[in-house]
Amino acid sequence: MTAPDDRRAKPGDLNPPPSATPTAILFDWDNTLIDGWAAIQAGLNAAFREFSMPEWDRAQVLANVRKSLRDSFPPLFGAEWERARDIFYEAVRASHIEALTPLPETLAMLDAAAGRPLGVVSNKQGALLRAEAEHLGWTRRFGAVIGAGDAAEDKPSGAPILMALSAMGLTPGPGVWYVGDTAIDMQAARAAGCTAVLLGAAEHDGGVAACCPDMDFPGGAALAGHLLGLDKAG
Repeated sequence: MTAPDDRRAKPGDLNPPPSATPTAILFDWDNTLIDGWAAIQAGLNAAFREFSMPEWDRAQVLANVRKSLRDSFPPLFGAEWERARDIFYEAVRASHIEALTPLPETLAMLDAAAGRPLGVVSNKQGALLRAEAEHLGWTRRFGAVIGAGDAAEDKPSGAPILMALSAMGLTPGPGVWYVGDTAIDMQAARAAGCTAVLLGAAEHDGGVAACCPDMDFPGGAALAGHLLGLDKAG
């Protein structure tokens, strides 16, 4: 999660060019595969209340949550960021499983992608992320589930994507897609040398043009249709 961040991916950052035919696909988690924002909002507001800061509604959470906690809480809470972290995680752990809801087109998209190696790379804390994947019964779908704190750096660094690929026995390249919903996801994909794929219109992050993806799809159904078309042609 993060305070507002104005960095954006830039066209042409990837060399060699992106591939329209993925050999492997890694996904972001929140707002790409699932909706877990209620728990994140509850955690943030618990911390904000403790520090007498204004609380955020859902729209503000969607607009501001990008980076991992270890990158975003020090600017928000200063020297007491670790106390804010503990308050946040206590509230999130109390509700994140109950708040978890797959996005409507996620299962169709994952089924369409299932002939390829799949993984998850998120800025959600690794332990929380893996607990959510296990609760949904999705762990078997993914060769790696990497969250914040697992790699030396979190997104927008490419380090967690590279960690996931290493765990899956894969090498980075344009045939590897990283699918996410924000500009930071596109930055991370390019930093890892992979194809940056935007899912959705990124209304919460300045729109598609501001995110500068290599490819974009309006939703999971469109991405599923693309993958099924590739499989049929193949």
